[in-house]
Amino acid sequence: MRALVLSGGAGSRLRPITHTQAKQLIPIAGTPILFHALQAVADAGIREVGVVVGRGPAAEEVREAVGDGARWGVEVTYIEQPEPLGIAHAVLTAEPFVRGGPFLLYLGDNVLVEGVTRFVEGFERSRPDAQILLTRVPEPQHFGVAVVEGERVVRLVEKPTTFVSDIALVGVYLFDGSILEACRSLTPSWRGEYEITEAIQWLIDRGYTVRAEMVSGWWKDTGRPEDLLEANRVLLATRRRRIEGEVDDASVLEGDVVVAPGAKVIASRLVGPVFVGADTLIERCTIGPDVSIEPGCQIVGSSIRDAIVLHGCRVVDVDGLTASILGRGVEVVRSGSNAGVRLIVGDHSRVEVE
Repeated sequence: MRALVLSGGAGSRLRPITHTQAKQLIPIAGTPILFHALQAVADAGIREVGVVVGRGPAAEEVREAVGDGARWGVEVTYIEQPEPLGIAHAVLTAEPFVRGGPFLLYLGDNVLVEGVTRFVEGFERSRPDAQILLTRVPEPQHFGVAVVEGERVVRLVEKPTTFVSDIALVGVYLFDGSILEACRSLTPSWRGEYEITEAIQWLIDRGYTVRAEMVSGWWKDTGRPEDLLEANRVLLATRRRRIEGEVDDASVLEGDVVVAPGAKVIASRLVGPVFVGADTLIERCTIGPDVSIEPGCQIVGSSIRDAIVLHGCRVVDVDGLTASILGRGVEVVRSGSNAGVRLIVGDHSRVEVE
């Protein structure tokens, strides 16, 4: 079996962060989202991986970050999708790579804590024509949804405007070659995209076996800032305490705190789960819970909780920064009194808060 990992979306709902960074490379709990997907694929025993990228700087950033896949023990082939015309279009773009055998399709901005090993094994045992993963969601209008009878899928609808079902498709699928014929039959939807849900419905309507499995663990499509923050909280909770940097005697660390090599914690209180990246300085701060801070940051005289702070940020004398995402190289400084701040700030910005 091969895997196809999609990493070409523009991430419009995550702007301004994604104006200057591929959305799949935004780190959560210290690791880029895409890397979680690649690790899950490798853990399932799949060794040949096609990574679908778009064009432009974001695609080059993905190529540079992922490389040849050796760090996960996989062999990566890059497949360029000229335009972002939907998941089914990406599958057709990758047809030369996936043709001739079954494949796993993994949307690279999805996080599935339990991984995909169980689902790959189930597909290989039962060998349906397609297998989809499902979970119940509170806002089904934002997802493709399924109507099911037992393990059999009866109907799929992409982002329904009226209630059809609260069972949403998780962004992980398993297919045999019949999906290629289904994708070739499509015309663009009202969104101007070739929908994978319509391709799977084509299989259902023609009597192919489409099997459904419910996800038992946590899953998130990290398409919005609030989704990134939730994913960060969940994945931070899976990390265990590890102190490799310097922590002085005046500091207090509570719970599962990770301090990476080269980081320094001075006269501060860290309440886990917290991740502090390499070569970051934390001084006279209260950090956590649910905070990940990437390498090369400087956080001084501030309090932060429920936040993602990307590489090279500087936060000085800011009290009550919460539910925030700071892009790379952002500077947030105090210009007056402040009593609670929420920020979604793109790369290399400067913000003054009162």
